[in-house]
Amino acid sequence: MIRLVLAATLAITAATAVAQQAPLAFRIDEGRNINAFLRQGPVAAHLLLRSGSDPRILVAFPAGNSGTGLWFEKTAQPVTWRLDQAPTPYSSARLHGLRAVASIDAPELRFRQAVLSSVRVLRDYEALGKAPAEILVAGRAGTWARDRLDGAPGYALSVSGLRGTRIEGDRVKAGQGGRITLAITAATGETPLTPLAGSALLNAQAGSDMRARNALQFLSYREKYLAGSWRFDTYFGRDTLMSLRLLMPVLQPAAVEAGLGAVLARLAANGEVAHEEDIGEFAVLRNMREGRGRVATPIYDYAMVDDDFMLAPVASAWLLGRGAPRAATFLDGRDAAGRTQGDRLVANFAWVVERTAAFAASPGVDRLVGLKGDRLTGQWRDSEEGLGRGRYAYDVNAVWVPAALDAIAAIDRAGLLKSFGTPAQRATIGRAGAQAAAWHRAAPPLFAVTIPADRAAKVVGDYAGQVGVPAQGALAALGTAPVTFNALSLMADGRPVPVLHSDDGFALLFTDPDAAALDRSLTAMMRPFPAGLMTPVGLLVANPAFAARDVQARFGAGAYHGTVVWSWQQAVLAAGLNRQIARTDLPAALRARAVAARAQLWRAIQSAGEVRTSELWSWAYRDGGYRVAPFGAQSGDADESNAAQLWSTVFLALQPPAP
Repeated sequence: MIRLVLAATLAITAATAVAQQAPLAFRIDEGRNINAFLRQGPVAAHLLLRSGSDPRILVAFPAGNSGTGLWFEKTAQPVTWRLDQAPTPYSSARLHGLRAVASIDAPELRFRQAVLSSVRVLRDYEALGKAPAEILVAGRAGTWARDRLDGAPGYALSVSGLRGTRIEGDRVKAGQGGRITLAITAATGETPLTPLAGSALLNAQAGSDMRARNALQFLSYREKYLAGSWRFDTYFGRDTLMSLRLLMPVLQPAAVEAGLGAVLARLAANGEVAHEEDIGEFAVLRNMREGRGRVATPIYDYAMVDDDFMLAPVASAWLLGRGAPRAATFLDGRDAAGRTQGDRLVANFAWVVERTAAFAASPGVDRLVGLKGDRLTGQWRDSEEGLGRGRYAYDVNAVWVPAALDAIAAIDRAGLLKSFGTPAQRATIGRAGAQAAAWHRAAPPLFAVTIPADRAAKVVGDYAGQVGVPAQGALAALGTAPVTFNALSLMADGRPVPVLHSDDGFALLFTDPDAAALDRSLTAMMRPFPAGLMTPVGLLVANPAFAARDVQARFGAGAYHGTVVWSWQQAVLAAGLNRQIARTDLPAALRARAVAARAQLWRAIQSAGEVRTSELWSWAYRDGGYRVAPFGAQSGDADESNAAQLWSTVFLALQPPAP
């Protein structure tokens, strides 16, 4: 009975918190997309109108990672949406959503398919053009509605003609002024989340960029942080941890601990960090197919390997830093399953030490932390070509493992773990410091690449011509010495994948590289593309100029992890440079180089303009210069970018250096 009363009290408290939040409404126009966001009362929704020759109406909901989408047949000419009435809240007895009015300059549109389900299903339909038969429902006069597959409240979408617009079967015909004008209503029956906003989310030191503040608020909830909207409106472990670390100086303590708690609550029994969660109807679909029936029990994905080693450095930054006065209380806290946060943290720490023991005892490529099974993905570059088909990622092995072991040893020395876990787990954790030293010493050299100066000049010149950018500045920056950098990854036999990359930024933020290693990283990254990673529109996350032609073809400006700019990677490097500049053990000349690199990076960061909170962006070289190109706007782009991305809001905690 006590538990029932407590559960009812918590539910009432959450409902009250939702109702009392100030409304949030903002708009982001990017490329072909109009993005209108609304959070008010039980409603949190993202309306996206895509223009072009493949028009689409889509509404994504953080509740249950659910959504509704309406795809139209290809048009003879590109068409353009206009949002005539911004979204307003809509609620019925069982559903919550939005209403809006939009018009488009087309004489006629034809319905292709409406999809009402999990955002995961909508993503698959967008990419593959198909959806599970069980979730498809026939529309009637522009209206589609159904329950969730397990009988829970489901989803609704309707479009109705205004200003003379007519819906006749699967055709929508223009009315006044030759425009199609539609009243749009979309709603979900999934349980609303509890918003984090305003003074409950950010402290007075947070930056004033309203676009970033709005995006962060839309993605922040007491239950979890969402990775990005529209495509990732749910928990992702890596995104949560990296965003917490970078935003930590400006987040309220309870907001930091909400994020850490979300990660700890989803740990596997052995301590591994969950990468992603299948919830709502996507969980129902998976449970059905895997023989567990039509139930919505969440399913967690533990396929990634980097996030397992991120938890310790992020937890250490909080528990031994600004959160130290709250550390004991946080660790003593219990989750919904009754386990203490300290016990869960110890489970991860013990797993990390056990997983890395073999390499520490006898270093070798085959004892590095590799991708799982026959997967091609396992860290943040989680597209099939993101690691160049390598098996052992640089960041996982040269940065995250030693940083995790260092952090575990530091927390253990502070005595924070003595009352948590089992004696065997605590004994295992006691080995972390010695193993860290072995990894620091032996892992990074395995990734070192050296290319003779004459060959480097030839391949950079050739690649510049291939991608249509000038070579002069890049060639001048190479100088006469051999080019050295850290490989993106290693193949199973230890051969390096010679793709220059931005992951050295992790090393600057989470480790203390010696002077030679720091100099190598700065030199490699800060050269102008295509000798390095720097362009006037941002720091590229990859440069395949030194790789074989077939690898170069897989890392272009239309590849998700190719020669593109990811906002958060620039933030990682900016924060890492701040950390290195603050060191007192660096030679004066090297520190001066780091200061110059920071100024160069910030010039590029500030050039991004309106795409700065986006997940990523690409570029085009025309009229004698680099130009920002929203990712997903070109027909050859591998995917589309989120307009609101959690780890792209982290510049709220970073300020450009004084001039």
